[in-house]
Amino acid sequence: MSYILQVDFKMEGPFGNEMVKEFTDLAKSINDEEGLIWKIWTEDSEAKEAGGIYLFETKESACKYLTMHTARLKGFGIEKVNGKIFKVNEGLTSINHGPSK
Repeated sequence: MSYILQVDFKMEGPFGNEMVKEFTDLAKSINDEEGLIWKIWTEDSEAKEAGGIYLFETKESACKYLTMHTARLKGFGIEKVNGKIFKVNEGLTSINHGPSK
Protein backbone atom coordinates (compact mmCIF):
# COMPACT_ATOMS: atom_id res chain seq x y z
CA MET A 1 0.00 0.00 0.00
CA SER A 2 1.28 3.49 -0.80
CA TYR A 3 0.03 7.03 -0.24
CA ILE A 4 0.04 10.18 -2.36
CA LEU A 5 0.64 13.54 -0.72
CA GLN A 6 -0.55 16.50 -2.80
CA VAL A 7 0.74 19.93 -1.73
CA ASP A 8 0.23 23.35 -3.31
CA PHE A 9 0.69 26.95 -2.23
CA LYS A 10 1.03 30.49 -3.59
CA MET A 11 4.61 31.55 -4.28
CA GLU A 12 6.13 34.59 -5.97
CA GLY A 13 8.97 32.54 -7.47
CA PRO A 14 11.45 31.49 -8.59
CA PHE A 15 10.14 29.21 -11.34
CA GLY A 16 11.66 27.14 -14.15
CA ASN A 17 15.45 26.98 -14.33
CA GLU A 18 15.80 29.54 -11.53
CA MET A 19 13.77 27.23 -9.30
CA VAL A 20 16.16 24.40 -10.13
CA LYS A 21 19.15 26.55 -9.17
CA GLU A 22 17.56 27.75 -5.92
CA PHE A 23 16.11 24.44 -4.73
CA THR A 24 18.56 21.73 -5.85
CA ASP A 25 19.93 21.23 -2.33
CA LEU A 26 16.41 21.07 -0.92
CA ALA A 27 15.43 18.53 -3.58
CA LYS A 28 18.40 16.34 -2.67
CA SER A 29 17.53 16.51 1.03
CA ILE A 30 13.94 15.42 0.37
CA ASN A 31 15.33 12.08 -0.85
CA ASP A 32 16.32 11.38 2.76
CA GLU A 33 12.80 11.78 4.15
CA GLU A 34 11.44 8.70 5.88
CA GLY A 35 9.14 6.66 3.65
CA LEU A 36 9.53 8.82 0.53
CA ILE A 37 9.45 6.85 -2.73
CA TRP A 38 9.42 9.79 -5.20
CA LYS A 39 8.37 13.42 -5.68
CA ILE A 40 7.14 15.35 -8.71
CA TRP A 41 7.69 19.11 -8.45
CA THR A 42 4.83 21.28 -9.76
CA GLU A 43 4.73 24.96 -10.75
CA ASP A 44 2.49 27.49 -12.47
CA SER A 45 4.36 30.78 -12.88
CA GLU A 46 1.30 32.59 -14.29
CA ALA A 47 -0.85 31.69 -11.27
CA LYS A 48 2.19 32.04 -8.95
CA GLU A 49 1.65 28.58 -7.49
CA ALA A 50 4.00 25.73 -6.72
CA GLY A 51 3.92 22.42 -4.94
CA GLY A 52 4.49 18.76 -5.38
CA ILE A 53 3.05 15.29 -5.68
CA TYR A 54 4.78 12.78 -3.41
CA LEU A 55 4.53 9.02 -3.03
CA PHE A 56 5.14 7.64 0.46
CA GLU A 57 5.30 4.09 1.78
CA THR A 58 2.90 4.79 4.66
CA LYS A 59 0.23 7.29 5.63
CA GLU A 60 2.20 8.03 8.79
CA SER A 61 5.31 9.06 6.85
CA ALA A 62 3.20 11.27 4.55
CA CYS A 63 1.55 12.95 7.56
CA LYS A 64 4.90 13.49 9.27
CA TYR A 65 6.37 15.05 6.13
CA LEU A 66 3.32 17.29 5.58
CA THR A 67 3.59 18.62 9.14
CA MET A 68 7.30 19.35 8.77
CA HIS A 69 6.97 20.80 5.26
CA THR A 70 4.08 23.08 6.25
CA ALA A 71 6.16 24.49 9.11
CA ARG A 72 9.14 25.00 6.77
CA LEU A 73 6.99 26.82 4.19
CA LYS A 74 5.46 29.03 6.88
CA GLY A 75 9.04 29.88 7.89
CA PHE A 76 9.57 31.07 4.30
CA GLY A 77 6.55 33.38 4.67
CA ILE A 78 4.02 31.17 2.90
CA GLU A 79 0.84 31.53 4.93
CA LYS A 80 -1.53 28.98 3.36
CA VAL A 81 -0.40 25.47 2.48
CA ASN A 82 -2.89 23.02 0.98
CA GLY A 83 -2.07 19.39 1.68
CA LYS A 84 -4.08 16.23 1.06
CA ILE A 85 -3.19 12.57 1.51
CA PHE A 86 -4.75 9.83 -0.59
CA LYS A 87 -4.36 6.04 -0.60
CA VAL A 88 -3.26 4.81 -4.04
CA ASN A 89 -5.64 2.38 -5.73
CA GLU A 90 -2.86 0.27 -7.22
CA GLY A 91 -5.18 -1.93 -9.30
CA LEU A 92 -6.62 0.95 -11.30
CA THR A 93 -3.34 2.91 -11.30
CA SER A 94 -1.56 0.01 -12.98
CA ILE A 95 -4.18 -0.08 -15.77
CA ASN A 96 -3.28 3.53 -16.58
CA HIS A 97 0.50 2.92 -16.41
CA GLY A 98 0.92 4.91 -13.18
CA PRO A 99 3.84 4.17 -10.90
CA SER A 100 2.91 2.76 -7.53
CA LYS A 101 6.51 2.34 -6.35
